[in-house]
Amino acid sequence: MYKKTALTAALAAASLVPLAQAQAADYAIDTDGQHAFVQFKISHLGFSYILGSFEEFDGGFSYDPENPEASSANLEVEVDSLTTNHAERDKHILSDDFLDAAEYPTASFASTGFEPTGEGEGVLTGDLTLHGETQAIEMPVTLLGEGDDPWGNYRAGFEGSTTLTLSDYGIDMSQFPESMHELELYVTFEGIRQ
Repeated sequence: MYKKTALTAALAAASLVPLAQAQAADYAIDTDGQHAFVQFKISHLGFSYILGSFEEFDGGFSYDPENPEASSANLEVEVDSLTTNHAERDKHILSDDFLDAAEYPTASFASTGFEPTGEGEGVLTGDLTLHGETQAIEMPVTLLGEGDDPWGNYRAGFEGSTTLTLSDYGIDMSQFPESMHELELYVTFEGIRQ
């Protein structure tokens, strides 16, 4: 009697997990092949832009084209891998005036949901932790393509961008023009199906 009850409970619990979700494929972001980028763009005093990137990060995503709502993503970034192609500026950005990389060495993103908005498009929601502060963000993303590569792997690639208000993360930009209070975060990556 106990075995039958336990089996029934296990089957009932399993039925709560959508079949399509169980079929979602996991992908590791291809950082080794340099087919992934975490970049940003911020105004420089309203005259031009500073473009930069984080060179060291790792993460993955889960994706099923038949059930895109089950998609998820996670990413962890080494803050001190920032570069804007100007060593003194990089040192200043990484100081406690801005990112304080010594105190907050990593930034991370963990998705909480995905809402399709069209063929190969949707809005990824999740928690972004930067400078010791965590905020919920939305990022529109686009599927760039998927399929077999020449080396016997299966890949999928996405891009997305969102605007961050730096004060939301405890970064004080009050001494700078309002145009510098926000930055555009852009990510693009290929993942290799595991």
